[in-house]
Amino acid sequence: MKTSPRRVACLLALSATAACMVGPDFRRPDAPAADRFTAEALPATTASTEGEGGAAQGFVKQMDIPGQWWNLFHSKPLNDLIARALATNPDVAAAQAALRSAQELAAAQRGAFLPGVDASFNPTRQSVPSALSSPLSSASNVYTLHTAQVSVGYTIDLFGGARRQLESLTAQADYQRFQLEAAYLTLSSNVVAAAVGEASLRGQIAATRRLIEIQEQSLQLLRRQFEVGQVAEVDVLAQEAALAQTRMALPPLNKQLAWQRDLLARLAGQLPGDALEAQFELGSLALPQELPLSLPSQLVEQRPDVRAAEALLHSATADVGVAVANRLPNITLSANVGAVATQLSELFTSDAGFWALAGNVTQPVFQGGALLHRQRAAEAALDAAAAQYRGTVLTAFQNVADTLHAIECDADALRAAADAERAAGRSLEISRNQLALGEVSYLALLNAEQTYQQAVMAKVQAAANRYADTAALFQALGGGWWNRAAGEALARR
Repeated sequence: MKTSPRRVACLLALSATAACMVGPDFRRPDAPAADRFTAEALPATTASTEGEGGAAQGFVKQMDIPGQWWNLFHSKPLNDLIARALATNPDVAAAQAALRSAQELAAAQRGAFLPGVDASFNPTRQSVPSALSSPLSSASNVYTLHTAQVSVGYTIDLFGGARRQLESLTAQADYQRFQLEAAYLTLSSNVVAAAVGEASLRGQIAATRRLIEIQEQSLQLLRRQFEVGQVAEVDVLAQEAALAQTRMALPPLNKQLAWQRDLLARLAGQLPGDALEAQFELGSLALPQELPLSLPSQLVEQRPDVRAAEALLHSATADVGVAVANRLPNITLSANVGAVATQLSELFTSDAGFWALAGNVTQPVFQGGALLHRQRAAEAALDAAAAQYRGTVLTAFQNVADTLHAIECDADALRAAADAERAAGRSLEISRNQLALGEVSYLALLNAEQTYQQAVMAKVQAAANRYADTAALFQALGGGWWNRAAGEALARR
């Protein structure tokens, strides 16, 4: 009895030193050998123009991204809304719970490296037929047995199947960790995009209302001219129709604005009926003038979706090792120590004790090809994970390149829209003055009004695009999660 635990310890030590890990070892993929995101060189600065969102933006190579990059828009209502969204949004809460679940599963797997211990107590009342001899020294045919024992079992991880399983589950926890970071990044980016969308709609509504005022003034002028016989009634009716059409543009814009407010409430984790104090206009948002431009090789480190795909690749690699180990011998050691007596008072006496040591080696011989096909399935899943990782990397580079192109073109578009808006506004002013003097027809005024309306709307949308695509660049480059406070940097290794 005294030497048996030592023997078990020796066997465990020998098994630990002899154990190996079958299957492929995970090797982190190399970053793409690229020195820039776009085929054409980017300009040092973008075009600029006067007005909201018209500042020139410059790309700063290797500029680090702040953990709370939305602060660069210098809007306290936006900062407060994102803070509330990160704290209350159910999508983030679901990602946090998924991470906790994955971490607990990985922790549970670590129990496979320790012996399992079970304690039991089994009282039984038995009756032996008189034709049979009593199994007790008392020769009693009716008796009670009290059995208490402790069972210890240990499976030697000779070929690393348990360790590969832990490796896979740990990688799954890493995947959920980066999924949580992706949820943070997506949510904050969506809030910024929704705020910019609201600001754009408010700008379009304000522009439409200004145009309505202009058309109402033109209508009053035409009515006075009709009263004195300078224009025909058809000109007055045409202006009334144009004014009605412009007024018709307001309800759809107001509807979109209401939907945008509902979206912001949803992102903030509240019901649409709850009061949402924050309101956004383009004039209340500052356009960041220095934009980060990370090295292409850094992108695979920064993007949460790429890191999540890498974790899935790691998990699939470990699963191959699990499948291979399942086809190899399995060694189990067990020990039982206990006591049995007819009286509880005799249960712990020296004569009542018993013990047993056992070892078991199991080698799968025939499983109908199931284990082989499971290994092949794991290898195919590894190939799929590798292909998905490459696809995720390509998409990440495409996102950055698309955003860089958009930022450059947005600046040019806003400059052109601003020039068009100024020209159209001047043309409308001249047409109104000439109409008042009777020098041009009503058709010239109508054409000038339509041109001005289109130019104003285009300018508002072009300015909003600059804000939205600037936020998209921060998202495409990973959002700076690695620069958040230690308590928030959930994906940092």
